[in-house]
Amino acid sequence: MEMKDLEPKLVWQCFDEITRVPRPTHHLDKMKSFLVDWANRHNIAVRTDEVGNVMMSKAATPGHEDAPTVILQGHQDMVAEKRGDKVHDFLTDPITTFVDGDWVKADGTTLGADNGLGCAAGMAVLLDDSIVHGPIECLFTVDEEQGLIGANGLQPGFVTGSILLNLDSEEHGSLVIGCAGGKVTICRLPYSTVAAPGGRTYYKVHLNHFKGGHSGMEINLGRGNANQQLCRFLWENWNKLDLELAGIDGGGLANAIPREAWAVVGVPAGKEKDFEKDAEAFSDMLHAEFLLAEGADFTFTATTVEAPSTIIERATATQLVSAVFACPNGVQGMSNAVDGLVETSCNLASIKMSDKCITVTVHQRSSVDSRRDEIADRVKALFELIGADVCFDDAYVGWAPNPDSKVLRVAEESFESLFGHKPKVEALHAGLETGLFLEKMPGLDMISFGPTLKDIHSPNEKANIPSVQEFWKFLCDILRRLA
Repeated sequence: MEMKDLEPKLVWQCFDEITRVPRPTHHLDKMKSFLVDWANRHNIAVRTDEVGNVMMSKAATPGHEDAPTVILQGHQDMVAEKRGDKVHDFLTDPITTFVDGDWVKADGTTLGADNGLGCAAGMAVLLDDSIVHGPIECLFTVDEEQGLIGANGLQPGFVTGSILLNLDSEEHGSLVIGCAGGKVTICRLPYSTVAAPGGRTYYKVHLNHFKGGHSGMEINLGRGNANQQLCRFLWENWNKLDLELAGIDGGGLANAIPREAWAVVGVPAGKEKDFEKDAEAFSDMLHAEFLLAEGADFTFTATTVEAPSTIIERATATQLVSAVFACPNGVQGMSNAVDGLVETSCNLASIKMSDKCITVTVHQRSSVDSRRDEIADRVKALFELIGADVCFDDAYVGWAPNPDSKVLRVAEESFESLFGHKPKVEALHAGLETGLFLEKMPGLDMISFGPTLKDIHSPNEKANIPSVQEFWKFLCDILRRLA
């Protein structure tokens, strides 16, 4: 069975169309054009704003014109992650999807159900005239995954609704009423090179196939950070074996736990056997430490490569390895306000080399803005000690829970009526656009919910088919009750 033949058909057919449109963050011209063309094809009112947000509207079901206007909101962009062996250009290629039992998956890339399914649900509401509802506004924002640019750039009056349903959560049965804020710390370390010394054997040390995942939703699962574990190995052997560093690369997006990292290192003649033995022992140790969190499929290898012409000047390389190994990473504190909620975390997201500098990117999240800033400042202090130029980017505010929300009560009643049990009401450690919407539209009544997605922000991302059916039923019932 193909994805577009699944139920509810309108939702999956809209999502199938979306997967054919390249839409990585910061490259959304094709997605914006698709949405506008789609609306025009279906005679749906549509307009855009200067940052690229798209808004479509639909009049109320006759007799329900006086109901409050409801905003259905999702984001246009997707996280562009793929397996190392997968040939795929996110700027030009469609996502290849397939059905595997109760799940929809992609072939070696992220699926883009985050947040393509949320957008598809909004589009399906616009198409389905059997749903009873008040006035509807569907808001499709840009660049949520990096910078929340669409939410930041939203201008007064572009949407007018008093209730917002954010369709960007990943666990059916959960109603989200709060989320963390975040900040990205960018550390640029200048470096110089020297001629690669003779009398050394060069190895590519490669840590690959960690699970990775969403740096907010899955930071509490104890998964390995490929950047930090690579530099752990280098640091442990740096002085003992007198290593040299010729190149290093790891991770990708700020909001994805890094799955892969590698370095090219020089080992003095005569110490090769010791190095290989230490690499094998380190691999065994990692598998023992991370077996429960990662499974047994990840690899840590050391393979000889051709000698490079230059290496990174040793003092800078020493400082870099030490700082990355020492950098805060993972859960930094649990909430005292919400039981079981991660309050503050840090994701050592990427290490990238250019001709002039090595850039280390770290993503901090917290439901307490001052704690978010504290962890960011700790990272800044650490990397400034080694001479890096440090700046902050993509800061966004959290969303404080409102347990007295009227739309929350409607959703709770709807869920229990449909499914026979109460939903979970929670705050998330992930970041959502809702905090920014509330800043721009004080008094907006909001909740966030969605179908069950697993391993988002990784090539293992998958969408649960039965949960999409229930999510759709739930969304339609909430709209009926609000009307």
